[in-house]
Amino acid sequence: MTSVRELAEGVEVFRRRGEAQRCAFVLLHGVGSNARSFEPLVQALPPSIETIAWNAPGYGQSKPLAKDSPAPRDYAAALAAVMDRLGISRAVLVGHSLGSLFAASFAANYPERVSALALLSPALGYRVPAHEPLPPAVQQRIDELNTLGGQAFAAKRAARLVGDPAQKPHVLAAVERAMAAVHPQGYAQAVRALGAGDMLADLAAVSVPSLVAVGSKDLITPPDNAKAARDALRGKTTYHEIAGSGHALPQEEPAVVARLLAAFVGDNAHA
Repeated sequence: MTSVRELAEGVEVFRRRGEAQRCAFVLLHGVGSNARSFEPLVQALPPSIETIAWNAPGYGQSKPLAKDSPAPRDYAAALAAVMDRLGISRAVLVGHSLGSLFAASFAANYPERVSALALLSPALGYRVPAHEPLPPAVQQRIDELNTLGGQAFAAKRAARLVGDPAQKPHVLAAVERAMAAVHPQGYAQAVRALGAGDMLADLAAVSVPSLVAVGSKDLITPPDNAKAARDALRGKTTYHEIAGSGHALPQEEPAVVARLLAAFVGDNAHA
């Protein structure tokens, strides 16, 4: 990534400067990926758009959160502190998968700091009450990483994230590398936040212009999830289903996603 690496409030970010008068894009990755998973998308976006991709707490060189079982709002608070340190008062939030859950929480809790919201392959969360066990399939993610180790864990799971993995070996390899690099503590915290999350409740409080996009072959967060997110939003919302793409939307179709985002922000420049 050609962006400059910075540390802000213990969180690692990669920042590409753009035009001062334009609102920055803040990119929030999914549970099995990291900031560099956005590199194809950043390269496809117009260079005039400033981009900031974080490694969420517990990923890359970012410190984990203090709570073992955080909620999306804890990540939103961490993001607010990061934006404060970087001098960003308002941004376009672009979340992918679990990052969409964090983006929705931020938009609900810090509405004055969000100019627009983009949800890519949105994860809705499981609405697990505090101190209750995770659903078995969700807990299994944590257990498998601890049992198998990063490389074997990624080899087992990565192909399901790509629409046609045999036809997109470079995408599959990138997805597998990112998944193999997760840290057990940070990953476990993020999975528990996924369990606690309730995106639809957060989106009911969001009225900024929003974009929702999903791959037609997404097995992880299928189009029905994205349609539910679209329907929960109160403001002007556009929806796109991208044919042939799986869950790793920013990596599989970076040029398509970049065009959608650039057009979306252009259409809502004065929102």
